[in-house]
Amino acid sequence: MKIIDNKLIDSVVEKAKTSPRLRMNHNFHQSLDDKCHRFLNALEVGTQVPVHHHVTKDETFILLQGRVRVNTYNDDGEIVESIILDREKGCIGVDIPRNTWHNLECLESGSVIFEVKEGPFVEHEIDGILHIKK
Repeated sequence: MKIIDNKLIDSVVEKAKTSPRLRMNHNFHQSLDDKCHRFLNALEVGTQVPVHHHVTKDETFILLQGRVRVNTYNDDGEIVESIILDREKGCIGVDIPRNTWHNLECLESGSVIFEVKEGPFVEHEIDGILHIKK
C-alpha cells in the first residue's frame, strides 16, 4: 500500500520548488506503459502548463492543497470555461473530456493536485498544443 500523507506531499512540493519547470510529479503507476496513470502533480506559481489536449484521453484533477485555475478553450484559442480549484470555496476538482483544449495555472505556491488519465505515455506522442492568439 502506498500512503498519501503530508510527508509525501511536502516532499513533492519541495522538489517542484527546485525544478526548472516549477512542477513535479510523483507517480503511483508502475510504468509509463500502464493503462491508467495516477500521480500527484505539485505546482509552483510561474510554472508553464501550455494549452493542450489529449485526443483520446479523459483527464481528472482533484485539488489536495493550494489554488489552481483550470481553463478550457475552443479551437480558436478562446477561453470557454475557467474555474479556480479552491478547497476553501468548495471547488475541489474537474473532469476534462477527451479532445478538450485545457491548461492549468498555479495561483498559490505549494499547490498539489491528484491527476488521473489513461496511459500509456509515449515520449514522441503529440497530443497537440494550441497557440493562443494575442
